[in-house]
Amino acid sequence: MRKRCLLALTVAATVLTQIADASVDPDRIQGPSIDELYMVVIKDPDARALALEKGEVDLIGDIASPAIIDRLSRADDRISMSMAKSFHALSMGMNLRRNPWNRVELRRAINTIIPRERLVRELFGGFSEPLYSYLPPVSPYHDPEISQPKYDRDKAREMLRASGWSWNDEGALIPPESSDPLKPVSILSPTANSAPTTAELASRIADEMTALGIPTQAEPMDFSTMLARLDARNFDCYVMAWSLTRDPDVLYSLYHSSMDVPGGYNLPGVRSSTLDESIERLRYAPDEESAMTAAHQSQKLLSELVPVVPIYSRSSVGAVGKGWSGTVATTATSVDSIWTLLSAYRDGHDRFKMALEDDPRAINPFTSSSATAWKVLGLIYDSLIEIDPTTLGDRPGLAESWKVETVTVAGGEVTRITFKLKEGLLWQDGSPLTSSDPAETIRYIAENEIPRFFDNVSDLMAVETPDESTLTVTMDSISYWHFHHIAGLPVLPAKVLRKIDDWKSWQPMEDGGLIGSGPFVLKEYRPGEFVRFSSNEHYRRYRR
Repeated sequence: MRKRCLLALTVAATVLTQIADASVDPDRIQGPSIDELYMVVIKDPDARALALEKGEVDLIGDIASPAIIDRLSRADDRISMSMAKSFHALSMGMNLRRNPWNRVELRRAINTIIPRERLVRELFGGFSEPLYSYLPPVSPYHDPEISQPKYDRDKAREMLRASGWSWNDEGALIPPESSDPLKPVSILSPTANSAPTTAELASRIADEMTALGIPTQAEPMDFSTMLARLDARNFDCYVMAWSLTRDPDVLYSLYHSSMDVPGGYNLPGVRSSTLDESIERLRYAPDEESAMTAAHQSQKLLSELVPVVPIYSRSSVGAVGKGWSGTVATTATSVDSIWTLLSAYRDGHDRFKMALEDDPRAINPFTSSSATAWKVLGLIYDSLIEIDPTTLGDRPGLAESWKVETVTVAGGEVTRITFKLKEGLLWQDGSPLTSSDPAETIRYIAENEIPRFFDNVSDLMAVETPDESTLTVTMDSISYWHFHHIAGLPVLPAKVLRKIDDWKSWQPMEDGGLIGSGPFVLKEYRPGEFVRFSSNEHYRRYRR
């Protein structure tokens, strides 16, 4: 094991050196350069790597196994590998709506029995790092001063004993003011076939919790089934990774009391007025300095409440097969991003195949929450802005320019954002895309209080379209983040939105409503096999 970890560290350093100075000029990218894109569903990581080696797929991403990384890195010039910093964060969550997880001393004790350093060393080699806080180290708002509890089972037992917990003769943990030991619990996780390291991690944590006196077993299942259990709040504990956003106010979506609703992102169900106040200061921070202060304060409060136990954050490692040029990999963006799909080309090859880690299932932008589903949806829908692959800064998307200002409305100061759309924008069916489309998207989400996006529009005051290329959005408060909340929403056609009777049961593929303005058009989806796209000739970057 020690030899493998040292090897992984060496490979990691080599890959990082290769892309340390990598950058790309998005203004020079016109695409897609490929005519047809296949996302091939291959759930097993080893099978994905083998498919790349055999030339059955051209790109795989999200490589987590040091053994696979080592194997692919030895493929000489047949495979090109890259590593990028990541907003990935894996944690173990607990259902605070249930006893005993509503007891903070128990959650703090569990935080002390997670052997983060050992897990990272043995499962991931040099491609991950222990995580103690609620924002990953790559975030400029990460608080490095957060307490870092070391693995100490004896200390955990002392913490519980001081709070009135005890153990019976069999070593089972007994809550204060009770004579009955805790009942068996389970930790939901993906299966070993789809996420072997996550499944293994869940099993090891279950062993640690059992050793503390909480009879625990891992409960692996299909990821879509797991998500359904989490959405229904039918769980004890779960292990799951998040790909967080670049803005720290994601903490509002994940941990504010108002987000503890069916379909909302506050999965553990934490409710704390003190935490809410701190996260609200972060959400409504008027400038970067106050945002930084509130972000650090919120992370400290979360580390005291422990609604979830942060475990690790890993880098994003991807690999591309021989012969493809124009792929994009920087220290901030992994090779399996939309930028590669826009610019990759190979003489004599108009078809590109990339591996998809799981089925996207229901392709509904209002209900889909998995990263897999949004790898598909993110190619169909476009937004008002895009993110620079090198700097992670804001770039024009559907909007060519914007203005953010503080104005006075009804005696109070609020944020107003004015977008100027690019000329000649079209939907994939060739119809014009105008300011009424993002306006109707924003109104539809707000009026229906769609949980997946409602946090973005919950402070909406007014949406106006002075002309077909101008969109004005007024929020009822001041916030440093309002711009990203609105500008990052996927834009849907107004003509489609007006025909939707029930957004929860909407089947856009069946209803002919899957119309976007992104770089690709979904042509076929065979569950368990593949998703097939054609390039969108009406896309704003399309080669002409």
